[in-house]
Amino acid sequence: MKNLTRLSTYSLFIASVLTGLWLTACSPTGNQHQKEPIVKTNYGSISGSFEDGVFSFKGVPYAKANRFMPPQAPDSWEGVHEHTKFGPIAMQVNAWSPETAMNEQKLFTVNVWTRGINDGKKRPVMFWLHGGGFGVGASDDPITDGKMLAQKGDVVLVSVNHRLNIMGFLDLSAYGDQYASSANVGMLDVVAALQWVNKNIRNFGGDPKNVTILGESGGGGKVGTLLSMPAAQGLFHKAIIQSGTLLNVMTKEKSLQVGKALVEELGLNKDNVSEINNIPYKRLVEAGNKALERTVGLRTPGSTTMVGFAPVPDGVNLLQQPFTPDFADISKDIPILMGTTLNELVKVAYGEKNLTMDEAKKRLEKIYGDKTETYLKLFEKTYPNATPQDLVSIDTLFRPNTIITADARSAKTKAPVYNYLLTWKSDVDNSSKGSFHGLDIPLAFKNIELGKHWTGTSDDAKNLAEKMSSAWINFARTGNPNDKSLPAWKPYTAENGETMIFDKEPKIVHNQDRELMQLIKSVRK
Repeated sequence: MKNLTRLSTYSLFIASVLTGLWLTACSPTGNQHQKEPIVKTNYGSISGSFEDGVFSFKGVPYAKANRFMPPQAPDSWEGVHEHTKFGPIAMQVNAWSPETAMNEQKLFTVNVWTRGINDGKKRPVMFWLHGGGFGVGASDDPITDGKMLAQKGDVVLVSVNHRLNIMGFLDLSAYGDQYASSANVGMLDVVAALQWVNKNIRNFGGDPKNVTILGESGGGGKVGTLLSMPAAQGLFHKAIIQSGTLLNVMTKEKSLQVGKALVEELGLNKDNVSEINNIPYKRLVEAGNKALERTVGLRTPGSTTMVGFAPVPDGVNLLQQPFTPDFADISKDIPILMGTTLNELVKVAYGEKNLTMDEAKKRLEKIYGDKTETYLKLFEKTYPNATPQDLVSIDTLFRPNTIITADARSAKTKAPVYNYLLTWKSDVDNSSKGSFHGLDIPLAFKNIELGKHWTGTSDDAKNLAEKMSSAWINFARTGNPNDKSLPAWKPYTAENGETMIFDKEPKIVHNQDRELMQLIKSVRK
């Protein structure tokens, strides 16, 4: 569900995407600062890169899979394979990735950044899931490069590519037991990557017993989904959900309808459905869109729920949809850090310098009708210094759901829940000068240089990145995000509404926006 215009930065990086050819390294380990660092995995030895005190290994295979089938262990290899470039990305339709960057067979890769290899240390592991809903995206975005986090916090950062869209979430279970898991293979890929981490991360200096899963937008949705997947239980120990609380309303009934409509659209039936394996990807996408139109409909951008090719509760691979309002009981002991940005995906009005309060009110009346005055009073109570631009630019999608989930989660379990809200506004011209969807990523990753097209390089941006990345690292290490650079931060409850406001000067508030978000939720159902 990434904003496509902002994701166009992928195009600047895509030239370095590996097309799947594993090169053979010639150098022995020797001095790792001058020669290729080498690590042994369960499937073969790999070499990587060393820069600024951090080792990196990119495009490392963790699985293989036949179309619409669960992942299997990858093929083993002899010798040492070089892994210094990102691997191919999942099949998808977007505005920034050439088809040459995609490979249906070789997309199953992880990337690892660490300060130490083969050293016996037990560093916290941060397992990053990219955004893009369940339909697009990849692990090669520069703003999620793991070097700065590894360098600063002595953590191991892992990111992953996995199947997306129709390739990862097409329900063909009506056509035979072999397709029983087809509706969720995209998430089973993620589980396979976590299993790879569990078996191999020690050699990268990581602790398989201290793994934090984290992601933003669709990545946050994937984190929420993992919290209700039995196969993922025990493979992670903490979770960070950044702007991910979009409600997936796909059910088994709906997914079966979509699958049957697709098969009919392709002119196939139960006897020859296996021919779907030979159909080109673009033809599948075309047929898939028509099947969605005939059944659950195509999702409207900005709508409060998600339908289409996405994970489906089946009682086996996925017990329930996340954020409904909590997660499955199997994750009741997992500490969670979750939050949003002030503006998210709303088309902000910060560029409209001459917008008046009366003009803002007229816009609001189209949405809130006779509740507009109540909205204005609650907004003033929540944000006393709000501008007309603020009134029409606040997030109405993620924040209401985040409060509902935090309420339910904190009431249900003793595992701590920490809540945050990023209100700092970027002043970079191409960012619309707001606290938009995804702005938290370069801040939490301390990637100001690589993310300066979003954050700028001001002292305020750098200082906030130091504080946010410290909180993320501390949470990954201990399950507690508190840091000496921040006000004391207590676990959230519905009663205390404890929320860390990340701004130029971070502060703690209590149920600051609860009434406002309740009103917004009641109107924008």
